[in-house]
Amino acid sequence: MIGLACALHLLKGGARVRVLEQGMPGCGSSHGNCGTITPSHAAPLTMPGTLGVALRSMFRADAPLYLNPRLDGPRLRWLMGFARHCTWGDFERAAQARAAILQRSYRLLAELVRAEQLDCEFVEEGLLYVYRSTAQMADDEHHHAQLLDRLGIPVQRLSGRETEAIEPSLKPGVQGGMFHPGDARLRPDRYVAELARLVRERGGIIETGAKIEHIATQGKGVVGVATTLGDFSGDRVVLALGAWSPLLGKQLGLHLPMQPGKGYSLTYTRPVQAPRHALVLREAKVCVTTWNSGFRLGSTMEFSGYAQGLNRTRIDALRRGAAEGLREPEGPQLEEEWWGWRPMSVDEMPIIGPSTRWSNLHLATGHGMLGVSMSTATGELVAAQILGTAPAIDPAPYAPSRFRL
Repeated sequence: MIGLACALHLLKGGARVRVLEQGMPGCGSSHGNCGTITPSHAAPLTMPGTLGVALRSMFRADAPLYLNPRLDGPRLRWLMGFARHCTWGDFERAAQARAAILQRSYRLLAELVRAEQLDCEFVEEGLLYVYRSTAQMADDEHHHAQLLDRLGIPVQRLSGRETEAIEPSLKPGVQGGMFHPGDARLRPDRYVAELARLVRERGGIIETGAKIEHIATQGKGVVGVATTLGDFSGDRVVLALGAWSPLLGKQLGLHLPMQPGKGYSLTYTRPVQAPRHALVLREAKVCVTTWNSGFRLGSTMEFSGYAQGLNRTRIDALRRGAAEGLREPEGPQLEEEWWGWRPMSVDEMPIIGPSTRWSNLHLATGHGMLGVSMSTATGELVAAQILGTAPAIDPAPYAPSRFRL
């Protein structure tokens, strides 16, 4: 969806655009995520103490944040870089930058849905964090809610009784909640399909099944891209390859400080007692999203490199976490078990902007778990930079130059 959003905004600005897609639009992590639009997720993972949690998780394969103990040189280097960013100063800077692009993107997305009548089940009804532990709620009050207060992002503190009243799908025993009224949800596969439709309607070309085999350069420019469908070229090239960005970036001598963070989801037909709101069950770290067309459990973060396939232990952990919190944790029919790689940058900020090494290359990657939430503002920013118009947000925090890319 990042690539399609960039394509759409460039087309609106008068550019001619061709999208090279190795599969079908949205076949990666844009397909099976939980579809929440979350300015409330401004806080980055780079918080003091996170690395310790990750290291301890090596001994628990079902931990919400899991670090596979297998020796992996690139992942070890990424972890060392991540650790250097786990300071309160970097945490605050990243939170401010993430908040800016998240809030801008929400506004653009809502406008796009209404203007183009996108069929993606977009609902602006907020996101509810649910707590069964006062300790977890107290920790989130300090590191999450107070941060949102400083950033001007609304958060409402609720008692256990108030939380259960607004969300009858929850089992008894809730200690409290935090409601984020400025969040929303949509069905991500339908959103991607609608973006693809808009790109084609505006004259953009989407080449499906075009897996990149080689990127040709000359001097300081990218002059061609060889794919399984043939060779293509353009005046400008936007690298928006999600978790595959570091693999293709190597061909350009770019060492993108990113790792694939594997996530999982389960999609069902809609249960009778489906939640009214999008939920995060905080102790289990399970996200729950309801649409008219279905119901999804998702989340977890697994750092296992580019290992493919479902990890049954982690799928089962999603089910257990939902069963602890919901009266009806699964729908009548299981439609899909899914996994996908999120593009996790070392400082938990996206990498958006012109390359310092290649004169006609732009990067739009590293959005982590927030690709849906940041998509429209990323497309707007990339188009402004390429077309030479004034950007709506300060591009400096996301610039590839911070990594000499």
